[in-house]
Amino acid sequence: MNQRRRQLVRIGLLAAAIGSGVALGQAALVSGFDLLLPDARGISAFNRPGTLTILSADGQVVQKIGPATREKLTVEATPALVEQAFIAAEDRRFYRHDGIDLVGIGRAMVRNITRHSVEEGASTITQQLARTVYLSQDRTILRKFAEIALAGKLERQLSKKQILTEYLNVVYLGSSAYGVADAAWIYFSKTPNQLTLPEAALIAGLPPAPSVYSPLVTPHLALERRAIVLRRMQEAGFISADQQAEANATPLQLKPAEPKYFQSRAPYFTSWVQQQLSTVLTKEQLEVGGLTVKSSLNLAWQEQAQKAIDTYAPGEMEGALVAMEPGTGLVRAMVGGKDFAKSQFNRAADALRSPGSTFKLFVYLTALKEGMRPERIVVDTPRCFAGYCPRNFGDRYMGSIPMVVAIQNSLNIVAVGLLQQLGFDKVIETAKSLGIGTVRELGHYYPLAIGAYEQTLLEMTTAYAAINNSGIFVKATPFEEVLGPNGELLWSRRVDGERGRRAVDGDIANTMLWMLQQVVKGGTGAGAALPNRPVAGKTGTSEGGRDLWFIGSIPQLTTGVWLGYDSNQTTGNTSVVATYAWRAFMEPITKNLPVRQFPQRPVLQTSYAGDRKNVRKPPGAGAGNGYWAPTLPAPDPTATSPDRLAPIPEGTPTNGPPPGVSSPAAPAAATPNMPPPPVAAPPTP
Repeated sequence: MNQRRRQLVRIGLLAAAIGSGVALGQAALVSGFDLLLPDARGISAFNRPGTLTILSADGQVVQKIGPATREKLTVEATPALVEQAFIAAEDRRFYRHDGIDLVGIGRAMVRNITRHSVEEGASTITQQLARTVYLSQDRTILRKFAEIALAGKLERQLSKKQILTEYLNVVYLGSSAYGVADAAWIYFSKTPNQLTLPEAALIAGLPPAPSVYSPLVTPHLALERRAIVLRRMQEAGFISADQQAEANATPLQLKPAEPKYFQSRAPYFTSWVQQQLSTVLTKEQLEVGGLTVKSSLNLAWQEQAQKAIDTYAPGEMEGALVAMEPGTGLVRAMVGGKDFAKSQFNRAADALRSPGSTFKLFVYLTALKEGMRPERIVVDTPRCFAGYCPRNFGDRYMGSIPMVVAIQNSLNIVAVGLLQQLGFDKVIETAKSLGIGTVRELGHYYPLAIGAYEQTLLEMTTAYAAINNSGIFVKATPFEEVLGPNGELLWSRRVDGERGRRAVDGDIANTMLWMLQQVVKGGTGAGAALPNRPVAGKTGTSEGGRDLWFIGSIPQLTTGVWLGYDSNQTTGNTSVVATYAWRAFMEPITKNLPVRQFPQRPVLQTSYAGDRKNVRKPPGAGAGNGYWAPTLPAPDPTATSPDRLAPIPEGTPTNGPPPGVSSPAAPAAATPNMPPPPVAAPPTP
């Protein structure tokens, strides 16, 4: 007896060992197979191929393009009525199976055969989610096996509530509605928690044939399908017979709405984002799609930028604005026009316009690089250069003045004279180092000095930002990060972005920045002055006032503004209007920015090599002659006003409008429909 008992014990132990081995082997097999399948825990980041979601810098949705779920439910905020409607319609045993429902398959076959129609599907909600996210819609045996395997993994890695919520977020429900939240909005202009029983039942009936059952396409079929869902909800015990009857008697009460985020909140910026994607992603990544762009856009600033352009570009006049961080290249606001619906042409990134006197930056920067100093005496008198005879605005000439006063007053004669003295090649080289003239060659013509060669606002603003960044050039970008369809990081500015390059020596750039501050403190850019905050910038007006520019900086931000007509007609104004538009944007957005100071003006220990050559006579000795004048002693580095460098003749205007390529007529008064400036223009010194 004892022997038999011991034998039974041995057999039991052997059986237990074999069972444990089988269980362990099965677990190992399942675990090994699982490694071949996608990780379901990242399913919430899923984006369909072909979609593009653009987020602002603080994570707000700016636009969703393509077959995207525009608004999502959360596990905590999914209405019970919506859950019940979909479970009754799609998978009534959802909470009682492990991803595959053999009972449900049998029941569906019986019902469909009995009713001679396909009323009930055999795939569970888990299977449908696996198919939508990870597989194609091909009807093949291999795809079905993969679907079953993935459904099992979903059930092992996610809770039932998570699976149901993700399904409700990705299921296609017709009329460009991807997910329940989108469908509630598109069909009824409601959020999911506002849906009534008949509305929830109607939406829950759409998945088998969304295009067929869409109430916007075939309302009678949508009502028939709604009745089936209501009957199944009553059979499942979710609603009473009276509730079913009342819901069936309710007419369709559609209130269609455009999908949320279908229209961009910053259309010129998002169109630029789409153009720039090919510079950071491969062709294969673009073809797959399903991308999420974490952009640089500040939506509050963007709204203020659009408001400023709309205010200062009345009637048929257009405008553009670019605001970017000098150290990162991140574009925080971009306006390419007044109405994207009327014109998709991006005047900020694509329009080639004459930059007027904003181009003088490169002339004066070259002069500093070659050893000239801001207090160097230059002569402003009428003269010609190889047959080209520029004039200052209003035919005003200031005689012998420091170079800083010449840029402060935007004197054409001095800029062209410096170009002749320095040489075309050196000025062009300076411009190219700051991203200007790399696509369209700059020619050896004297009007170059005062903006004869057209540039884009984005390029010019990026060049000025480099000066604000102590001479380090950083290319403008709209991207912080780009994520793939499953949330994987494809590109990051911090890892993959450009580091910036030294374009100008730091002392030279900071000296130039100091000179640009004088333009705003008491020169042509005075209209851009901000209270209790340093500003550096330059105005520009092309011939006849066709283009009005101001590009200005505070230490944290460089912003460029352009105003003009697409037809290139004259505006009847000067760049003072652009300074007002710049200030209308900058003043409100800087209220929450700390006040920072520009670097102190460096004391340059340089000398111009040309001074050691044969001295030429000053102007008046013959048209077209160059000139030279001795430099003044280096000033106190704490000096903040050009008035400390040299006196300005009494009565000489120092904050008048900037010149054009040739002297336009006296500026006309502001047109009657021109809005007033946001604050009074600073008085003339």
